[in-house]
Amino acid sequence: MSVTSTGCTYSIDDIPFSFHGSWFNISPVLAQHVRAADLHLVSHKNGMHPVLRLVPLRPANGERAETAWEATPSRLAWIGDPGRVEMVYEGADTVRVRGEGLDLLISPAAEELTPFSGTYFYRDPVDGSYQFTSYETGRRYRVTPLGRSVVTQTGAEGLRAVTRGVTLSGPDGWEAVIEEIDSARPPYAPAADFPTAAAGSALAFREFAEAVAGDAAEDAPAAELAAYVLWSATVRPSGFVGRPAVLMSKHWMDKVWSWDHCFNALALAPGMPALAWDQFRLPFDHQDESGALPDSITHSEILYNFVKPPIHGWTLRRLRERIARLPDEAELAETYGRLSRWTDFWLTARRAPGRLLPHYHHGNDSGWDNASTFDARRVLITADLAAFTVLQLAELSHLAHLLGRSEAAEAHLRTAGSLQDALIEQLWTGERFMGRSPHTGEQSTSSSLLDLMPIVLGERLPREVSDRLAERIAGHLTPYGLATEHPDSPHYESDGYWRGPIWAPSTVLIEDGLRRAGHTGLADEISRRFRALCEKFGFAENFDALTGAGLRDRAYTWTASCYLLLADDHRRRTARA
Repeated sequence: MSVTSTGCTYSIDDIPFSFHGSWFNISPVLAQHVRAADLHLVSHKNGMHPVLRLVPLRPANGERAETAWEATPSRLAWIGDPGRVEMVYEGADTVRVRGEGLDLLISPAAEELTPFSGTYFYRDPVDGSYQFTSYETGRRYRVTPLGRSVVTQTGAEGLRAVTRGVTLSGPDGWEAVIEEIDSARPPYAPAADFPTAAAGSALAFREFAEAVAGDAAEDAPAAELAAYVLWSATVRPSGFVGRPAVLMSKHWMDKVWSWDHCFNALALAPGMPALAWDQFRLPFDHQDESGALPDSITHSEILYNFVKPPIHGWTLRRLRERIARLPDEAELAETYGRLSRWTDFWLTARRAPGRLLPHYHHGNDSGWDNASTFDARRVLITADLAAFTVLQLAELSHLAHLLGRSEAAEAHLRTAGSLQDALIEQLWTGERFMGRSPHTGEQSTSSSLLDLMPIVLGERLPREVSDRLAERIAGHLTPYGLATEHPDSPHYESDGYWRGPIWAPSTVLIEDGLRRAGHTGLADEISRRFRALCEKFGFAENFDALTGAGLRDRAYTWTASCYLLLADDHRRRTARA
């Protein structure tokens, strides 16, 4: 089935309007829990910053016009009575906007200008454009009227709380271009007209969607929208982001975290292997001297105060299954070296003297920030960490064999075996896994799904262990998916982050482990329910486990990626059957 962008409309309240490679978007969402009445140009350089407010006006009296927003992957419209304003991306840093029957006011989002904050407005004497210079983003936003547009300016060169901005109008319609620039560039000269720019944007998305979601689209009705979430959240290299990168969102979760990127890589792998490989490698570009990966990366910030779980061996195994071309020997050797250092970090910096199993310093290290697993103590040896490390060592062994390093391959397998033995001997209760303090060895238990995560070991687990884990996991399954805290637990919270809501990564990891352990019926049901959840409620950061409602950030890329991954796996199984 072909993916066509013409039928894909979405709510801009939930998903920003943006373009592949762009560092800015158009949205009413200005910050977490902050939603404006008007659409804004929001930049993600130096953090998330609303820069320009875009307000449709009635030509007769200059008052704000009530409009409805209509968004597709290639075009955004304000629809009023009787006029409309339309916007398309001409490129990653340029939007074209035109109107008929409605004017448009472009003004700074921040009303006040201080010596250290806000947006300065002036008219450039070189080309006659109107420029807004943002302290927060460190960039300029140039507005160039096109054709016979009429421009009314207010407050140019004004300071403090002076009202400033430009109004675009014209009796026969008007058109302008808005660019995000660093310091200066030649005057804008349109390379094509508005319809051609719109057609180019539509084609760019359609080609991406065909590559990423085309095969899954027939049985996955939300595949095209999932592809748009990924396409529109991708930024081009800039600042600390040295590769094309899929941000987790172009809302406030505008970073790359060092496990989120793995799921985006897997979704992109069959259709866009180069972009997928970039996603996998990006955090390794900033690996520190201890071997640790950063917690998160964005345009102007890299954080190392926490890490994220070592799911990269699990990811690389699945990438090898899904990607059309393995890296060449040099790339494979580099990947092996980086993955070895990341594994050694957990076996040295995170393994206490006398302890075989590594530990987390905080729930944030696990990715399950506030899971009830960490209620008794934050510094904890956990079963999920041991399981991920075993899988990473197994993948290192496979890579070592590919590189002809047989002794290293055997050493990795021996270490994996000793860790798995310790996992069963020290953390398995006969019913579920528990945690232990690396200081005292004291035990702690919880009703978190995290304690059941060693199912990711799949076929490596003893049958009696995987059978009991599968029974426990089934107890977390609601009509919508896997609750991260058991719904009967006193710690369950409907919007409790990792204390109840359904999350995409835990769903995919558990589904994969169950399937490899032979529990295919339960794996099929988990996949079906999660796909149905996304098709009904979208691609939120997480979901209410009992109602299915989307929670927090509503345009989260790893959720879209996990949907595409599960849909593609389902399609492949169906084709084989």
